[in-house]
Amino acid sequence: MSRVENPILFDFPNSLETERLLIRAPRIGDGQMLNEAIVESLPNLQPWLFWAQKLQTPQDTEEIIRRAVARWITREDLWMLLFRKSDGLLVGRSGLHNIDWDTMRFEIGYWIRTSLEGQGYMSEAVAGITAFAFERLNAERVEIRCDSLNDRSANVARRAGYQLDATLRNNDTSTDKTVQRDIFVFSLLQADFLQHTPSSETENS
Repeated sequence: MSRVENPILFDFPNSLETERLLIRAPRIGDGQMLNEAIVESLPNLQPWLFWAQKLQTPQDTEEIIRRAVARWITREDLWMLLFRKSDGLLVGRSGLHNIDWDTMRFEIGYWIRTSLEGQGYMSEAVAGITAFAFERLNAERVEIRCDSLNDRSANVARRAGYQLDATLRNNDTSTDKTVQRDIFVFSLLQADFLQHTPSSETENS
């Protein structure tokens, strides 16, 4: 395992491309376009994401973007924004989170704007980010966690080759805090990735 002694000095690209997507680190000024995608998609995000319970203003989202820029620089969290290469439309958000540089473990999170659901963009993005984690960051393990009732999210993980490690019973609450929820934990190891040799230039799914 290639452990990173000082992550802030670990250099790697700020962007990657798949067949249809440019995936890059956040930049100052991205708040407006991200806010538009959030506003469009809020009803679909609210059942699964705690931060989506309150409508953000463009200023709120820009503040979040700027904090994400800082965390990318310090290597604490690697937010990524997804853009359609054909027209520059912001497709959604993903990235590598809950990073443990000692064990080289990462977690991919993701959401897609409502108008682009069902077109394979998120499967394409997750495949690309997975390849980025193993090929550029020397990841040993990448996880995807989601609510056990979130079929769309779980299916993205399965299509990307992730295996279900565990179901964590009553590990979280619903976003309205009314019921306990089970959480799926999917994972892909470096050995799995090398065995199947996926490419960051993914096919549509």
